[in-house]
Amino acid sequence: MTHARPAYRSIFISDVHLGSRGSQAGALCAFLKMNTATHLYLVGDIIDGWRLRRKWFWPQEHTNAIRRILTAAKRGTDVTYIIGNHDEFLRAFMHFRLNFGDIHVKNRAVHAGADGKRYLVVHGDMFDGMMRADRKWIMHLGDHAYNFLLWINTNLNSVRRLFGLPYWSLSAALKKRTKRALNYIHNFEDHVAAYCRRKGYDGAICGHIHVAEMRDIDGITYMNDGDWVESCTALVEHHDGRWELLDCRPDAVRTSVPVVKAAAVGELELA
Repeated sequence: MTHARPAYRSIFISDVHLGSRGSQAGALCAFLKMNTATHLYLVGDIIDGWRLRRKWFWPQEHTNAIRRILTAAKRGTDVTYIIGNHDEFLRAFMHFRLNFGDIHVKNRAVHAGADGKRYLVVHGDMFDGMMRADRKWIMHLGDHAYNFLLWINTNLNSVRRLFGLPYWSLSAALKKRTKRALNYIHNFEDHVAAYCRRKGYDGAICGHIHVAEMRDIDGITYMNDGDWVESCTALVEHHDGRWELLDCRPDAVRTSVPVVKAAAVGELELA
């Protein structure tokens, strides 16, 4: 029996936050049902252990998302689960060479791109100064504030839908308009690029900050696949080596970042 060629060479998704009310698990299921790949990277914070420790929340849609990932692995997709800060409880089991069936669990991975480049695949919390042991309480406080914004966002968009208006993200708008948030994002991106330069990687693929991006930083290709709480974005690698960011929000006009080869990202100035 001949199987159809997967739609993409690779798909990268992160920050699904299963176990939290903000997770867009249904949209993820729909995306994975319609889009196949040779390689699927789950780039951290797929399960929100922080939220589940405080209060259990696990609807059927979240189980369906796990099943969809397991089905992809069973059907031959090479699935790699990169641990993030919200699912850091898995790191305690790393010395057991932890696997979930056909899913490989790692702290980081190196992806050999079709363009001949070596990409570091990591969630990104290691580059976040707020994740230091003496500052983690600030991160948890910020997590509470972020979830309050999501609660406001959910109710606001319920009203917008009644008037036929598309989804609008309050926290994303604040990130774009707040100088401190912009500095945080740019510092994060610069730290990722500097690390790749020191270690000899051509680029990095990460998540963590919930801001989808593709750009060149002084010769290093920086790519962030965004999140599945607000933006519902996925980073995909085409078989010919092109990279693309997809907007997969279910109740918005579907758009995508211009399809570009990773080597040309800097030329198009997608900052």
